Amino acid sequence: MATRRTPQGGPRRGSRRDQVQRNIRPGARGTDRARTAEASAPRPRFTNRMAILVVVIAVLVISYASSMRAYLQQRSHISDLRAQIVSSESDIKALEREKRRWADTEYVEQQARERLGWVMPGETSYQVIDRDGKPLERADELTDPNTVARSVPAPWWSKVYGSLEVADHPKKAPTPATRITPSPTPTPDPGQ
Repeated sequence: MATRRTPQGGPRRGSRRDQVQRNIRPGARGTDRARTAEASAPRPRFTNRMAILVVVIAVLVISYASSMRAYLQQRSHISDLRAQIVSSESDIKALEREKRRWADTEYVEQQARERLGWVMPGETSYQVIDRDGKPLERADELTDPNTVARSVPAPWWSKVYGSLEVADHPKKAPTPATRITPSPTPTPDPGQ
């Protein structure tokens, strides 16, 4: 191998190409077969470094996924607790309102009249009794007059004409009832 001189006068080793050829195995140096074998050899796609990186990423994903699941469960638990707090606060307000009502003597008197049927001294109490002889409950109420279908009264001339017909033909007149019979009361259903 020839050494070249540098402008400063020192020996210079060969070019870059010479240095690369020195690094090739001694038996394969300079052969075309060795050069093509190095150029065509595929690099492995999955190296040890890649395997370690995949394992580290998998461990990180698993640890973060379990942490995320715990975080989401805690958030849902917190929202449930907040909803319970809101409903409890509304219940407390309603109970405080009820407590203030019971402190009023007029409200207490009204509840004693409605629930227990009590009256003040000197008052007379009445109780409505059903056909069966049982007292009507508070739930039993009269129907609203606005919901009942209105019957249209017959015109006066039809009543006059009807009385003339009865006077002309007395056999057509209905006989009056001698005794009023109550309508049959419905029997209670044993299944109720």
